[in-house]
Amino acid sequence: MAKNQHLIVLTEGALITAAAQVLNFVPHSAGISSIQFQYGLIPMAIFALRRGLKPGLMAGLCWGLLDLILRGFSSGSFLNPLQGFIEYPVAFAAVGLIGLGSIKVKQVIKDGKNSIGWILLFSSIGFVIKYFCHFVAGGVFWGAFAPKTMNPWIYSLVINGGSFIANMIMLFVLLIVLHKLFDRLIIVR
Repeated sequence: MAKNQHLIVLTEGALITAAAQVLNFVPHSAGISSIQFQYGLIPMAIFALRRGLKPGLMAGLCWGLLDLILRGFSSGSFLNPLQGFIEYPVAFAAVGLIGLGSIKVKQVIKDGKNSIGWILLFSSIGFVIKYFCHFVAGGVFWGAFAPKTMNPWIYSLVINGGSFIANMIMLFVLLIVLHKLFDRLIIVR
């Protein structure tokens, strides 16, 4: 990668990370207090598909660290170093795995074919792994906060599975409504 191109990708990643973090400050509960939309997943998905796996992973990692510092410590979402590591840097970096589909999605768009299915497929990979990290942390570290009559793993599955489904629905709706915009944002000109 040329020096200028590397700087462009780095700058773009920093801007996307900042935008994703700003979007995390928008209220995002979905009725049930623990099921949440994460609006920042949308620009992160576009960035990972636009720039690929490595930039996607790095942007996700930076987003996770930024969220840990700005929201995790102050909101009581940080219980101990291992839980914080799993739920912030690891889970957020997993979003960058969407970049595994960068080449395929770009090729489909350039061929003039419908990219919705491919974008959803590769986005679901990043989303599933992100919420799997939260599920594990929920079962291990947050289990004490589950209702007394509920298994902590079931509770974690309901909360984190619900958040995964809510975010996939959000992505699907936005992708249907803004499909052409998504395609233009993914292709590097």
